[in-house]
Amino acid sequence: MTEMLDVPAEEYLCTRIRRAEQALMAHHEAVLRTYGLTMTQYTVLLTLSRENGMSGAQLARACGVTQQSMATVLTGMQAKGIIDRQSSPMHAKVMIATLTDAGQHLLDRAYQEVNALEKAFIDKFTPAEHRQFCDLLDRATETLIEQTPRPGKSTSHRPSST
Repeated sequence: MTEMLDVPAEEYLCTRIRRAEQALMAHHEAVLRTYGLTMTQYTVLLTLSRENGMSGAQLARACGVTQQSMATVLTGMQAKGIIDRQSSPMHAKVMIATLTDAGQHLLDRAYQEVNALEKAFIDKFTPAEHRQFCDLLDRATETLIEQTPRPGKSTSHRPSST
């Protein structure tokens, strides 16, 4: 078995970040399941509570899903009565989603439980540790973004095609 010292630091940190992300998603999904919500549906409700009146395309971008997936999500949410959709006054083919009172009430209840995790983190860290942890996560996120290959951007790990 490989000892931890034999594992490159990049892989070790990435593994820990991934494990933390998986644990966070598992927590949120378990909480949201008790409210009959998926993570995407919760994100839609949260997004609409902050900026009510958005198209499916806008919501898809905000939630990181395809427009086709968002269309299915919104149809289900409308059937549950937690959002409403009306034709845009500017573009008849574009449907604008808004939060219903039932949707806001459901979000308020779910948010309290999801936010309990944030409070638990506050209890685990001193204020200085919390600030430092946030700074470190921000730096890690910046590095991840910088290192993500993009079309047209050369990457040093690919062989030259000359």
